[in-house]
Amino acid sequence: MDRDIEIRRGTRILLTVLAMWGLGVVVAAQTGLYSAFPPLLLAPLIVLGIVVPVIIYAVSKGFRDYIEGVGLRTLTAFHIWRIGAALLFFWYGAHNLLPQVFVQNAGWGDLIAGLMALRVTVLPKTRNRYLVFHIFGFADFVVALGTGLTLFLLNDPRMAGIQTLPMALIPLYGVGISGASHIMAFDLLHRGVGVDQPVKAVAARA
Repeated sequence: MDRDIEIRRGTRILLTVLAMWGLGVVVAAQTGLYSAFPPLLLAPLIVLGIVVPVIIYAVSKGFRDYIEGVGLRTLTAFHIWRIGAALLFFWYGAHNLLPQVFVQNAGWGDLIAGLMALRVTVLPKTRNRYLVFHIFGFADFVVALGTGLTLFLLNDPRMAGIQTLPMALIPLYGVGISGASHIMAFDLLHRGVGVDQPVKAVAARA
């Protein structure tokens, strides 16, 4: 019972922090603050959105315990949002608001990752299913970030589209949360926790 209370309390705190983060991104994009950033500084800013939560996770036992209590199923189910992100990428691409190569790499990767997350969430929980999804999902972020950075270096003017709403919410908000959750999931898998059944037992049946 105490553990359930701690999880609910942790969820309230986490949702408050995420709401403030999301609001900050909206305000910064709406006021043109992101547009004032030199394009090459956006990539480090996006990466920082992943690194900061991971550092907090590494140094805070309370946060690690909370994530362990939440479990791999919730960390995985969160990524279903990437289906919506993919549709937004395709919409921007159809209106020539982003380079097509970026739309293809980021959009299709997010669509596959979102559908994989949905499938893994509804199927019986096994270590291997979680591991395959989080490897693919993290690799998708690496490809998308690499593609975006390359296009920034090439000074493609259409990359300015990621600084506008609602697209700004994906790289400057969703990517940070999702990327960090992948790394946290890898830690849970490494430690053999966060799955309803013991990891060694389910791994044999995956």
